[in-house]
Amino acid sequence: QVQLVESGGGLVQAGGSLRLSCAASGSLFSINSMAWYRQPPGKQRELVALITSGGSANYADSVKGRFTISRDNAKNTVYLQMNSLKPEDTAVYYCAAHKLATTGINNYWGQGTQVTVSS
Repeated sequence: QVQLVESGGGLVQAGGSLRLSCAASGSLFSINSMAWYRQPPGKQRELVALITSGGSANYADSVKGRFTISRDNAKNTVYLQMNSLKPEDTAVYYCAAHKLATTGINNYWGQGTQVTVSS
């Protein structure tokens, strides 16, 4: 099992910045990648950014150039630095761990943290 705890959400004005943190604990071996997803009000959850165990990062087109995902392996923590925030970035942000298993990939989720961007 993997436990994920997010922090750092809040209310910010458009153009501002926030940094989300995701602390992982438990059985962390064989984690293939960590990611941030978001779910805007009334919409489906979507991938925002992903970082592999090797450090490669991928981003949704809507956040490229504004958001940066990083990881501190010593602290078992993944971060999402969000700059130039827009009202459309308003969502509940979830941290996820994708772990290799004999049957495929097991996904673990945090409880989510609210990000609200005012215009």
